[in-house]
Amino acid sequence: MHYVSVSFTHKNTDIALREKLAFDNERQKEILRLIGSSENIKESMALSTCNRVEIVAVCDEIESAIKHILNSISLLSLVNKEALELRADIYDDKGAIHHLFSVASSLDSLVIGETQIAGQLKDAFKFAYDNGDCGDEIAGAIHFAFKCAAKIRTATQISKNPTSVSGVAVSKAKEIFGNLGGMTAIIVGAGEMATLAAKHLISSNVNVVILNRNIKRAANLASELGELASYDDFSKLHDYINRYRLIFAATSANEPIIIDEIIEQKEFMRCFFDISVPRNINISTNDNIRVYAVDDLEESVKANLALREEQANEAYSIVARSVNDFFAWVARKSSVPTIKALRFHARQIAEAEIAKAIKKGYLKNSDKDEAKKLIHQVFKAFLHTPSMRLKDHATPEINAILENLFDIKIQKEEIYKD
Repeated sequence: MHYVSVSFTHKNTDIALREKLAFDNERQKEILRLIGSSENIKESMALSTCNRVEIVAVCDEIESAIKHILNSISLLSLVNKEALELRADIYDDKGAIHHLFSVASSLDSLVIGETQIAGQLKDAFKFAYDNGDCGDEIAGAIHFAFKCAAKIRTATQISKNPTSVSGVAVSKAKEIFGNLGGMTAIIVGAGEMATLAAKHLISSNVNVVILNRNIKRAANLASELGELASYDDFSKLHDYINRYRLIFAATSANEPIIIDEIIEQKEFMRCFFDISVPRNINISTNDNIRVYAVDDLEESVKANLALREEQANEAYSIVARSVNDFFAWVARKSSVPTIKALRFHARQIAEAEIAKAIKKGYLKNSDKDEAKKLIHQVFKAFLHTPSMRLKDHATPEINAILENLFDIKIQKEEIYKD
């Protein structure tokens, strides 16, 4: 059994390609179906955020699994497989688990220490688990990933005063306009990214207007945000984006919703912040119209990275220890079938020898039960120390050696449940 990870992020893939790879629930279900069509791949899960698309899988053979995953992504996204190979970061076994733990701990995020990724990863796992695409192997890895993230939050300051891409977008607006207090910002969308942007703006004393296709969600969000928030019908999008200077777009739409056809040229400067993948905004820019997408915010993120670098180094040490702890746990779990097989084999030998002894007259039939108890106790005592050592040091190689050495058949049962 091997873990593999295929990763496309802000580090290796521009936003134009990431939005082709991004998926909603229907595409998520389809990519998992395609990946799961390989007999070599036993489990898989898929994560899609504004900054990354990740596939995590459990397989029997690494190289063919990676090839199949890339073929599946290419088939769904219509992106050439060779282009995907050039961009993807590919990890296996310890590297794959290290990457997963780093992602869960927000060490691989555009904004180091952001808190959204934990919920996004949890949702991705639940989606795959509920649909039968992953099971105990990935569940065990996810369990340890969240334990690792919790240790990092406790031991470091990396998530103190946490921010997000939405927060960085608001910071960029402050760089451009200075004090935002008293301004009005239009928020297009009512999901998590939109909510975070609205909260950051309101904390800077900005009035926000929520526009969303589902007006009830817009109303609920405005009510939750308080007196500086209001909402209006999505049909008025044209009016609002041509009246105000600050526009933030964060919807789940697969196509741009703010386009040149609804833009009027004005004498004042407007800044459009597109914090969605796929992008929500596709308009022409000029001196009075600026557009900032996720990747354009990277310069603003560097200050965040510098402030957190020392904490990140400490966090990566925790990740390394957590990876070792995970594989030690896997080894202990993997030793259980071997120990059971050894004890069953010992019982079979004992009972066969007792039967021979009775047949040859070395042992009375009336003494059979007592003899069984004695011999089984002897074998139990004999196997105790090897069993404890095996739990501490088991590897697939050692299990295979024992299987061959003692001529035993190890049952490949589920071994990842606590």
